[in-house]
Amino acid sequence: MAVHHGADRRADPRRETLSVNPFHAVADPAETMETVPPVNRLPDGPMPSETTYELVRDELMLDGNARLNLATFVTTWMEPRAEALMAECSAKNMIDKDEYPRTAELERRCVAMLADLWHAPDPQRAVGCSTTGSSEACMLAGLALKRRWTRRNADRFRTGARPNLVMGVNVQVCWEKFCNFWEVEPRTVPMEGERFHLDPQRAAELCDENTIGAVGIMGSTFDGSYEPVEELCAALDALQERTGLDVPVHVDGASGAMVAPFLDPGLVWDFRLERVASINTSGHKYGLVYPGVGWALWRDAESLPEELVFRVNYLGGEMPTFALNFSRPGAQVAAQYYTFLRLGRSGFRAVQQAARDVARSLAERIAALGDFQLLTQGDQLPVFAFTTASDVSAYNVFDVSRRLREHGWLVPAYTFPANRQDLSVLRVVCRNGFTADLADLLLDSLDRSLPELRRQPGPLERDEQKATGFHH
Repeated sequence: MAVHHGADRRADPRRETLSVNPFHAVADPAETMETVPPVNRLPDGPMPSETTYELVRDELMLDGNARLNLATFVTTWMEPRAEALMAECSAKNMIDKDEYPRTAELERRCVAMLADLWHAPDPQRAVGCSTTGSSEACMLAGLALKRRWTRRNADRFRTGARPNLVMGVNVQVCWEKFCNFWEVEPRTVPMEGERFHLDPQRAAELCDENTIGAVGIMGSTFDGSYEPVEELCAALDALQERTGLDVPVHVDGASGAMVAPFLDPGLVWDFRLERVASINTSGHKYGLVYPGVGWALWRDAESLPEELVFRVNYLGGEMPTFALNFSRPGAQVAAQYYTFLRLGRSGFRAVQQAARDVARSLAERIAALGDFQLLTQGDQLPVFAFTTASDVSAYNVFDVSRRLREHGWLVPAYTFPANRQDLSVLRVVCRNGFTADLADLLLDSLDRSLPELRRQPGPLERDEQKATGFHH
């Protein structure tokens, strides 16, 4: 039996009360009930956690249903065990590898798994890191391309030569940001006719001695199509034979890098091509993890200039880091590792095949309605784009998008870039969780909207920026 002798000698003798977290020291409940919290400034005092939770939760009820958001590529469903694991890791700082060495090890394993999946020459020597998403990963890849060009062309750079980056006009907006932020000239290949992404030969023609690299997109956000990365590399090989210009390729695999390896294993687009220097993907898209996690990989250490890697020791231990962000939660990295273990290759193949099956079936049935024309079939990314048929004059795609929103669906309508600004389309992104049953409901909503749309005297006046959102 324990024997107690007065006060704990280890405690501060001046303290006569327990230490209470200020979160728990709430105001009197009766007083709180009479106080309406302000909207645009901090309240004068605390509120009970239950009341605060209900207030915020009620506000969020006005958001759309994420599962019915067919505009976004981002994951909107995960297993409860994955959600629990993320909650357990949300307080871990991904950058603090000395304090959380096992989280850092999971990140390393994910990099090695992706390097193997993408056929790196030596997966254990491939260099990579996690990011907050593909936008950050693309920035890092672009920085590596620019720094490699600068090192090779130091004299030209000092005399004012402006580096450029070659890509299709259909690239995600992060590439426009990269060129703007880091003073790189964007050289874009426009769309032409029925070609809605980059043309390899046109891309090679835009390259010169100031080109830091070319970007190929595995899964265009505009229509879900793969760009011909192998043909792009072949065109650049021929360019080097003629001129001596050695232009590296970065593959933006934000979506397709987690689809093609499982559903299109014979398609050559990755590190099997020697000209491919780096690849990125979004773990929070077809990597099947909640936002935000992305991955950037380089084929070897030589592809990532050492001077871009920073080493810090003020969190304890030496930590090499290459990222635009510093502190961020380790939850998404843990969830990515969970998903890799949970599914394996055959599981990923099954999940992505199910999404592609839904996309192809839904695209065919929408085309069968007779009012629409398909641009893509959903047979590359589980994504397809369609527009109104040539004989439809009573309404346009923006009217369709508005009608579907009334049924709870978010299906974006938008115009294509140069040289196809004349073309306005709708796009459907089929993700894990968008089942065949939900596809039936979407088709039913569309079918029930058609009679009223057909009775319109003409397309409603619309502002393309306000009519609907275009989400990458």
